[in-house]
Amino acid sequence: MCLVIERDLVEDVLAHAMRTGAEFAELYGEDKRSTSLALDDGRVEQVTSGRDRGVGIRVIRGATTGYAHTADLTAAGLRAAAEAAASAAGHADGGRHVVALTPAARHVVNTVVTAPDEVPTSRKVELLRRVDHAARSAGAEIVQVAAGYGDSRKQVLVANSDGVFVDDDQVRVLMRISAIASGDAGMQTGFQSMGHTVGWEAFDRVDVEALAREAAEQAIRKLRARPAPSGALPVVIKHGTGGVLFHEACGHGLEADHVAKGASVYAGKVGELVASPLVTLVDDGTLAGEWGTLGIDDEGHPTQRNVLIQDGVLTGYMWDHVRARAEGRPLTGNGRRQSYMHLPMVRMTNTFVLDGPDDPDDIVAATDHGVYIAKLGGGSVNTANGDFVFGMTEAYLIEGGRITEPLRDGNLIGNGPQVLRDIDMLGNDFAMGNPGTCGKDGQGVPVGDGQPTLRVASMTVGGTAS
Repeated sequence: MCLVIERDLVEDVLAHAMRTGAEFAELYGEDKRSTSLALDDGRVEQVTSGRDRGVGIRVIRGATTGYAHTADLTAAGLRAAAEAAASAAGHADGGRHVVALTPAARHVVNTVVTAPDEVPTSRKVELLRRVDHAARSAGAEIVQVAAGYGDSRKQVLVANSDGVFVDDDQVRVLMRISAIASGDAGMQTGFQSMGHTVGWEAFDRVDVEALAREAAEQAIRKLRARPAPSGALPVVIKHGTGGVLFHEACGHGLEADHVAKGASVYAGKVGELVASPLVTLVDDGTLAGEWGTLGIDDEGHPTQRNVLIQDGVLTGYMWDHVRARAEGRPLTGNGRRQSYMHLPMVRMTNTFVLDGPDDPDDIVAATDHGVYIAKLGGGSVNTANGDFVFGMTEAYLIEGGRITEPLRDGNLIGNGPQVLRDIDMLGNDFAMGNPGTCGKDGQGVPVGDGQPTLRVASMTVGGTAS
């Protein structure tokens, strides 16, 4: 696997893109190979592999951006793409532009011991069969198990007219497991997953059979679930699972493009108290091994640790290169794109809340009547006002300071800024959650999230109990 475009050719292509009077030109190249396997009901149903290889060229002139992409990596193909992008950005005097590139040292955040593309397919199939067996061993109630394995390796090259010239090698492995239990009350589903930006050695570090049993046991527990209550209640969210709430409910509102468009409830609030003083929110693309970790962002700049909220006070936003450059802001390493066929935009990497002072058992014990959420599902948010809805895929009733009966699936309904202010207890048991894919403007990118166990003093639970 190799993406090789000589520096002299890259300089020539960027100069070609700049010659109609552009202020900025960028080349993004990628060579990505991926493998996926799916097992359903004890049978391997699918084994697929794919390759995406190409270059995207962005040209900016004034407020106009031109973008073209091509899978033709010859000199003629790259120049044609540069001409198309430059034409889309507008014409000027046709003057010559010289672009001098300076190679940068790779920003290493992960170490890969065993490249997953070098592991035989038979070993990946055997891994899925182990997962299937472990899930079924949890109990006779398990009637169906589905498991999926995936890996990818992506080599990227980013160069631009500011002189950036840098490459990266990004490796990911993923496992998803779902189990269906059947009982008198019908069928229930349990789900677990793991994903890391390391090699095959991830499966030496993570006990996927234990993960499979937990998915199955989750489904079995839900067979005896009662309807979830309705109304405003204290809500305790288990460590790891609530990170997606912060990703959706406030993370998107801290992306600079939403702020610039006036589509963020956090616009103009830097320096203000926007959350409980217990809360410190971080976005960190350097977190070793995590799903949203990158050596460089998709504009060629090193990822970094960005504190967005410190002790409840909003300290800053996430920026992509072009917006930061236009407004004189420091780079945060948050320019991301789905592939060479897409323009970059401001996106999160790994977004999480830091530890607080409380023991997680004390948080439950301090809650007389409420809901304990062990796993949140998908959700949606209106970034302009912060309103959100999330699914509860594993939840329990809290009675007299104890976790008691499991609850059927329901919804959490609230407002991001209000939830941040209403966090009144924060645990000391931080954990990252499951790997995720963040969708925005039609693009999906891998992200991570996490948090310690926490309590929100009051949230609206949308259950069906009267």
